[in-house]
Amino acid sequence: MNKGELIEHIADAADISKAAAGRAVDAFVGAVKTTLKKNGTVTLVGFGTFAVGKRAARTGRNPQTGAAIKIKAAKVPKFKAGKALKDAIK
Repeated sequence: MNKGELIEHIADAADISKAAAGRAVDAFVGAVKTTLKKNGTVTLVGFGTFAVGKRAARTGRNPQTGAAIKIKAAKVPKFKAGKALKDAIK
């Protein structure tokens, strides 16, 4: 399912226009981005939790030359599925 299909599904399920559903999806994505940027978490009970993980600096290898390269530390988005979501896909 892509973004357009998600918007169409939400519009049909909530009996709202596609434009309104599109704004709702964009608002949700924006809220998650803003919260994660501030190192916060977004928890949707039963669905899951969006959070920021930290990846330590490390030494890697260039696959073409085999030379060692330094990889900087980074913040990465993470998602942990909730119990209801896990149960729904069994």
